[in-house]
Amino acid sequence: MEPSSSSEHPVLACTDAIVAALRDVAGADPLFMTVAQKRQALLALDQATTRLHALQLRVTAASADVADAEGHRDIAAWLTARTRGHRATHRRTQCLANAIEHRWHALGRALDEGRVNPDQGHAIARALDDLPTDPASGVTSVIRHQAESHLVAQARHFGPAELARLGAKILEVVAPDLFEDTERKKLLDEERRARTGCTMSIRDLGDGTALIKARVPKSVATRLQSTLEAFTSPRQRGTGSSSTGASGSGAPGPGSSNAGASSLLGEKVPYPTRLGRAFCALLEGLDPSRLPLHGGDATTLVLTMDLTALLEGLGTATLQNGERISAGEARRLACTAKLVPAVLGTASEPLDLGRSARLFSPAQRRALAVRDKTCRAADCDIPATWCEAHHLTPWSAGGATDLADGVLLCSHHHHRIHDDRYLHKRLPNGDIRYARRR
Repeated sequence: MEPSSSSEHPVLACTDAIVAALRDVAGADPLFMTVAQKRQALLALDQATTRLHALQLRVTAASADVADAEGHRDIAAWLTARTRGHRATHRRTQCLANAIEHRWHALGRALDEGRVNPDQGHAIARALDDLPTDPASGVTSVIRHQAESHLVAQARHFGPAELARLGAKILEVVAPDLFEDTERKKLLDEERRARTGCTMSIRDLGDGTALIKARVPKSVATRLQSTLEAFTSPRQRGTGSSSTGASGSGAPGPGSSNAGASSLLGEKVPYPTRLGRAFCALLEGLDPSRLPLHGGDATTLVLTMDLTALLEGLGTATLQNGERISAGEARRLACTAKLVPAVLGTASEPLDLGRSARLFSPAQRRALAVRDKTCRAADCDIPATWCEAHHLTPWSAGGATDLADGVLLCSHHHHRIHDDRYLHKRLPNGDIRYARRR
């Protein structure tokens, strides 16, 4: 027979007491607590939350019959339906609950006693579950329990991220004679899965942007991140940050203290935004001559637009896939990208199908770097090596590709000079000053 009241079971009596206690302090304002009291309260609440979550894990592990009684697939699905919570959160809780109930009892006791918090528990359980189960691997139950004890002990000193890294190398600590061969097989399996699991999708969001999603081998992702951080490196100048990213380029990584936002010419730019801009700069800077041949020529970008629009920087241009961009963006791209402009006259007849000499040569770029040294926007000190060559007289308006008509601009100011929201003028010393249109 089921208990008739909550007081007949210690777990329900506990939850009733907790709810009652929380009700009593619902109106208490922490604003008037002293610093010492707030410090004590925060630590105590964290410990209480940890132990309460451990109790929830134990009840979750024993509640498969609850889901079965109402026809749900499992307790995570039942909780999602009843609490209107996030399915992934309940699924994660269920996975840890099953792990400590059926496999990792020492971890469960540490959670109950508050020695391991839930985030640490997830990291430890994942690392332990990744240990080989094949008897031929030599990883016995004794070794698995030694690994569990070691990681639980390390939770006193390390957070979830550090524990995940320790867990990935745990055999090196508890079974060094097995580590090398196990690690080799694990890496081979991961690399094989990574190669076969490569995917990328590009979805037009309909607002002038597209969502790019990719799943690539970790080594490729690391290489891409290092490359993009190299592009963002100059934009760290003036931030006062000394942290460095994975590439040692001076750009902070996602986990660094300066990863949230950095100052770019007085503008606060979040780290993901800087990476996104760097990705755009990377693609625009690719050498077309080194791209695979497509239709007998290196892959190009074909623009179709009215001659007047190109000359005046007004109106729009159409790419070969039907997408439209502003005339200002087309003129900016014409400075550096491998474009074939299909410029149309008043009768829509093709007037020009490309002028490859419009691009500055590597030798000219080096000469511009020697002459300009930095971005020529007033008060900008981005080094020349990170700048783009810009035609003072637009190529589309007959500008010549020579040093007298070229100037180096950083990516930020190159966008600004083609942005019709800004005016610009050249100062006597050759620098360019910008002003927002009123």
